[in-house]
Amino acid sequence: MSRPDPPPTRFDDAEKINPFQALVDLHDHATGHPLRPSRDEALTDLALSAAVVSWLSRWQPAMIHAALRAGAAVADVAAATGLGTDEVVHRWERWSDVQTRVVIDGHSLLDPDEVRTIRRRIGRR
Repeated sequence: MSRPDPPPTRFDDAEKINPFQALVDLHDHATGHPLRPSRDEALTDLALSAAVVSWLSRWQPAMIHAALRAGAAVADVAAATGLGTDEVVHRWERWSDVQTRVVIDGHSLLDPDEVRTIRRRIGRR
């Protein structure tokens, strides 16, 4: 069920919506208007799509890490994401490097030993 608020036509407004709700709203909105949408209908589709893509892009490296930690091969992760294997590794390495450097209360956000284990398994140093 969609939110009762008027649908957003700007990214800034769409990004404030819970990402899962934005995805539901996008589905409901895109399937609920005519083939030739009005200006506002088209802008709503665009704003909601951009918000969903932005959210998923930020979370994708963490999901890649979860798959690698669970034993998935880089090729399987690439197939699941539609990315090339080099891009999968690049996104994961960039993300994991930051996560292991951030220390809160004496603990890294990501266990450096876990990262080293994954690096060895996927053939990275």
